Amino acid sequence: MTIEVRNIIKRFGSFTALDNVDLRVDTGELVALLGPSGSGKTTLLRIIAGLDWPDSGSVAFDGEDALSRGAGERHVGFVFQHYALFRHMSVFENVAFGLRVQPRRVRKSEDQIRARVKELLDLVQLDWLADRYPNQLSGGQRQRIALARALAIEPRILLLDEPFGALDAKVRKELRKWLRTLHEEIHVTSLFVTHDQEEALEVANRVVVMDKGRIEQIGTPGDVYERPASAFVHSFIGESIVLPVEVREGRVRLGDRELALDSSDARPGPSKLFIRRHDLAIGPAGSGALEGAVKHVRSFGPTQRADVLLNAGGEGTLIEIDAPRDRELKPGDLVGLQPRRYRIFAETA
Repeated sequence: MTIEVRNIIKRFGSFTALDNVDLRVDTGELVALLGPSGSGKTTLLRIIAGLDWPDSGSVAFDGEDALSRGAGERHVGFVFQHYALFRHMSVFENVAFGLRVQPRRVRKSEDQIRARVKELLDLVQLDWLADRYPNQLSGGQRQRIALARALAIEPRILLLDEPFGALDAKVRKELRKWLRTLHEEIHVTSLFVTHDQEEALEVANRVVVMDKGRIEQIGTPGDVYERPASAFVHSFIGESIVLPVEVREGRVRLGDRELALDSSDARPGPSKLFIRRHDLAIGPAGSGALEGAVKHVRSFGPTQRADVLLNAGGEGTLIEIDAPRDRELKPGDLVGLQPRRYRIFAETA
């Protein structure tokens, strides 16, 4: 089942939640809508689900108009952040609920319903909890039951709104891997909302990066991380060192210092230099385009993190760098820093 969104505009009063959004999700894809709060990702998901309507634009499932149908007619499974399980129903009855309320002409027999629920509880590896109630489950178990309930009606499309947002970090990591494996088994077209970049990069086939109601970039996890299309994408995905620079006559300046960096692809004028911390080679003073003094060092795991004051004239600029544990750094050391890869984006008004 393909999803095609064209020219979607949605306003709430004077606030534009979605600004001319176009998106296509192919059959069997697992796509992440990634962005900060207020970027429009949940609004877009709700419009696809039929829980909200756009002011203009179109939504099509396999080429057929979806906006002419209500939420109950779109055959979409929806998983909410806070589970929305029925507290008075057992796990079994929660999963069976969607099947029991179907119109009589399409409703399965009781034996078929029980077989389908058992199949789903086996799929989410929680068949042994069939008789429990939601308040007797952990957060991760409740979220898996919510997913089983959404799958019970055999949806053509599965939509998940911040599915792991209410869980602690360790459980989120476990469920991310589980969801990826599950999707490879069921292969239903899926779209999920998240503000967690690691979650999007780890789980999705493609990532849609949104900001202020617009799509900034669509690509594979590798594309959006390694080849960000804008300053926003670079700063939002991954940890970056960001320095205010000036591009003038093909040269890059940081304060009073000219940096030995290629600026052939950069527009003249005030700009920002973006460098991933792991793309910064550390050497002795004078060995790199940047140099500075180590002010503070913190060690954890296989790396150490240091605050370095760059010698950029005036008060200088303080940045954080990562270094391997075998490269001993201590406060007072003078270091040269050479970007292996970097991007320069012009300042926008």
